[in-house]
Amino acid sequence: MGNFARTRLAACAAAGMVLVAGLGIRAVATGDVAKYAGDALYTVLIQALVVLLAPRVRPLVAASVALAFSYAVELLQLTGVPAELAARSLAARLVLGSTFNAPDLLWYAVGAGCAGLVHRTLMFRGPSPVA
Repeated sequence: MGNFARTRLAACAAAGMVLVAGLGIRAVATGDVAKYAGDALYTVLIQALVVLLAPRVRPLVAASVALAFSYAVELLQLTGVPAELAARSLAARLVLGSTFNAPDLLWYAVGAGCAGLVHRTLMFRGPSPVA
């Protein structure tokens, strides 16, 4: 298996794990814990999708793109368009949210930072020794 295929496979697995983690947190936690963990995981998911689409992307670039996307979605909520779309579609609500909340911006940065560190660690780790 080639390096890019392996990277894409890892990104796909990461995206799946993030979705499971997000659903799990929603199932067991409530209030701010669930909300802000979901915000951070949203950005982690975006980073995994960036790596899936562009396996050569550097960790800092992937984290920056994920953070910029998350910020753009949050700022778009100031227009009211996401709220209108969310009222009609569960998918739109999950992807775009509905109302602006300034603390979300901090948690998106936390998610991007964590995802960037994990990506960097995995990217620069040497090959595993053959057992």
